Amino acid sequence: MTDAVRIGVLGCADISVRRMLPAFAADPGTVVTAVASRDADKARRTAERFGARPVHGYAELLARDDVDAVYLPLPVALHPAWTEAALDAGKHVLVEKPLGQDAATAAGLCERARKAGLALVENVMFVHHPQHAAVRRLVAEGAVGEVRSLQAAFTIPAPADGDIRYAPELGGGALADIGLYPVRAALHLLGGELEVVGSHLWAGPGRRVETSGAALLRTPHGATAHVEFGMAHAYRSEYRIWGSEGGIRVDRAFTPPAGHTPDVVLHRGGRTERIPLEPFDQVAAAVRAFAAAVREGAAPDGAMVAQAGLLDAVRRAAGAPHDEGP
Repeated sequence: MTDAVRIGVLGCADISVRRMLPAFAADPGTVVTAVASRDADKARRTAERFGARPVHGYAELLARDDVDAVYLPLPVALHPAWTEAALDAGKHVLVEKPLGQDAATAAGLCERARKAGLALVENVMFVHHPQHAAVRRLVAEGAVGEVRSLQAAFTIPAPADGDIRYAPELGGGALADIGLYPVRAALHLLGGELEVVGSHLWAGPGRRVETSGAALLRTPHGATAHVEFGMAHAYRSEYRIWGSEGGIRVDRAFTPPAGHTPDVVLHRGGRTERIPLEPFDQVAAAVRAFAAAVREGAAPDGAMVAQAGLLDAVRRAAGAPHDEGP
């Protein structure tokens, strides 16, 4: 495929309208051709903003021959069915995280895409930011000695009542929406052999899903990862890696704005060094990476299944979320 990848969007979610549609429209390698919604007026209003065709209903969009790939920002519980439908329609898929609500579902969808020769990408955008490549390079070069531990946290203020993240029937809960970030950071930075040692999930007053949680993971070599997450907190987005000879700190780790000037802070030998990096748009990078995967017919990244397996293990270790009470 040499021309721009023709994108169809299944749903007019906030992240779609606010971030992804502008990024698709701005990238020379992609063009938004159709936007679908169950609400015909919403489809029309959204499509007009981006020069696309409005489509009433998701199945109707999948039947179009002017769509090469779909972006799927629907509620988590709808990800598997519509990802499967899109793959069966011969469309490449960029799906909001998480791909599925368990590892078996994620593995099945990845195998379906692999057999069809279609790209299936989970939209975990922070992994494209070069600040994490800089951290991995420092660790590989021995800047902190042998890695002993990782502490990672992502917390956000409470969403408004009525937010779909409070609805268990839609796949809500802090673990899938928020906890995925520090868990994926541990996987990204410590490798794929992580094991969950223990975890705790708890629900806020009157909530039917977990609103906060924490987990302890370990590598086969004895390094630990402590991850925290929640959606009833002051904002935090950070991680720390500590080794036998030093440490690395990254702030604004998961959702840095495109104009943010990041730095990686290295602590070593009693001294602190700030390593400045250039501002970087990780949303645009995620779009470029997806377009490249479509053109190459890239096989699904095994990290999607490994990540889903860790989230499964966190749930099992915690049991039912504990209720904080009234």
